[in-house]
Amino acid sequence: MNISIVILTYNSQKYLLEVLQSVRFANEVIIIDSGSTDNSLEIANTFNNVKIFHQAWLGFGKQKQFGVEKASNDWVFVLDSDEIFTKKLEEEVLQTIKNPLFKAYKVARLNFFFGKAVTRMGLYPDYNIRLFHKKYAKFNGREVHESIICKEKIGTLQHHFLHYAYESIEQFINKQNKYSSLNPKKNNLLKAIINPYWTFFKLYFIKLGFLEGKNGFIIAKLYAQYTFWKYIK
Repeated sequence: MNISIVILTYNSQKYLLEVLQSVRFANEVIIIDSGSTDNSLEIANTFNNVKIFHQAWLGFGKQKQFGVEKASNDWVFVLDSDEIFTKKLEEEVLQTIKNPLFKAYKVARLNFFFGKAVTRMGLYPDYNIRLFHKKYAKFNGREVHESIICKEKIGTLQHHFLHYAYESIEQFINKQNKYSSLNPKKNNLLKAIINPYWTFFKLYFIKLGFLEGKNGFIIAKLYAQYTFWKYIK
């Protein structure tokens, strides 16, 4: 069975070589680039299974759906440009699409924050629908925090892929500041005061962030700050 991997790029050279090496098994990799000025496209052009399309930024949901529609195969796996396929996931995906029991599958991702994998705090297994038959599932049109719409029953794969989420605190702050502007909640001063405390308590204590050491405290604190931004903007 053939499969298409869909990847969005924009100045994504840091991990792109590793990402594309991890999906050499796919007969087709669709890259949707929104104006990279680094070496992303040069890296992509060194792979025989890559097809590059240029599209001005539409928002995450529409941009990913644009990529799905460019895929020539029915089975699609959507991967970010900082996400790496593991060998075990590759084997499971290829076996699954030979005799699929479902039209779409949730897949776990192992997130790395500041150089360390995080296995608690609700950040693992961090399931998302990533593998699907494009005739039965599609992305919604949300600009950020997009998701797959599928009316069929959803399956779950056993193995995960790797996600190099944030290398530094500065990167986390910049990205979450941007996301909170794209997807703010209704302005609510009371929630802006109270909800960050709840976010920290939930992540650090209820979801065992304290077992992640220093990283756990930093992550809980940063997500609490993000919660404040959402309600105050």
